[in-house]
Amino acid sequence: MNQLKKRSPRAGGTKRKIGDRETKVVRERVETQITKLVEPLVHEHGLELVDVEYVKEGQNWFLRVFIDRPEGIDLEICQALSNHLGTLLDEADLITRNYFLEVSSPGLERPLKKEADFQRYQGHKIQINTYAAVAGKKVFVGILKGLVDNQVLLEGESGPVAIPFNQLASARLMVEF
Repeated sequence: MNQLKKRSPRAGGTKRKIGDRETKVVRERVETQITKLVEPLVHEHGLELVDVEYVKEGQNWFLRVFIDRPEGIDLEICQALSNHLGTLLDEADLITRNYFLEVSSPGLERPLKKEADFQRYQGHKIQINTYAAVAGKKVFVGILKGLVDNQVLLEGESGPVAIPFNQLASARLMVEF
């Protein structure tokens, strides 16, 4: 669900361009604060908080909250949670800019973020991007074998590979049609 949350400009404030580095710092701070704020409410509704993203696209800011549960997510669940989150976010007043609140399922190619995700999705095809090259590569596609000793085990296209968990830039399920 997409919902515009309006914020009034700060008194005496002037508009200024925010640099990429400052934007990243602000974005990460907001994502961390929002995650801590919304996680209890999400769990209260019997849902899993998959991810929180605070991103600028064009001139607009978006706060995206991705939720899931074993039996899947539908529009009614997203709408109900969006309404509750909107109220909670207004009360907490952590974001000073106008933004659109979006609550949705992570989709078929959901990101794998937590260690538990790598256990839950064993046997599924995934794609991993790393910060630095591992065994000469930064992109891996294969069948997830699990997570052991902080190593993601993957049966890759050219054989088995162990990727340090702290080197994961991103990981997601891949859907084959």
